[in-house]
Amino acid sequence: QLQLVESGGGLVQPGGSLRLSCAASGFTLDKYAMGWFRQAPGKEREGVSCMSSSGLTTNYVDSVKGRFTISKDNAKNTLYLQMNSLKPEDTAVYYCSACFIGTLAPSSYLDLWGQGTQVTVSS
Repeated sequence: QLQLVESGGGLVQPGGSLRLSCAASGFTLDKYAMGWFRQAPGKEREGVSCMSSSGLTTNYVDSVKGRFTISKDNAKNTLYLQMNSLKPEDTAVYYCSACFIGTLAPSSYLDLWGQGTQVTVSS
């Protein structure tokens, strides 16, 4: 059974850090470009970051460049998003899924989503 399980969200003060994890099962991450998406209340889902299947290429939305870092551990079949210098506007539910590197759009090659993890940045 194909599954993605996100974790690591929480409440953090502005300027703080969080590391999100996305555990995959039923398939291996090295077969797809995988990335992170977020959706804030009242807003459309946004592509945040994407990593190629090889792990050699990454892309980020401009608003998180220099603050967020995507990575993966193929042995653990887990995707990560290290988020530093968090801002209130980063507040959203974060999801992982397959992605297109160039556009940060969701990929139709693997239409699979987890339940998401809530990130709230507030003082």
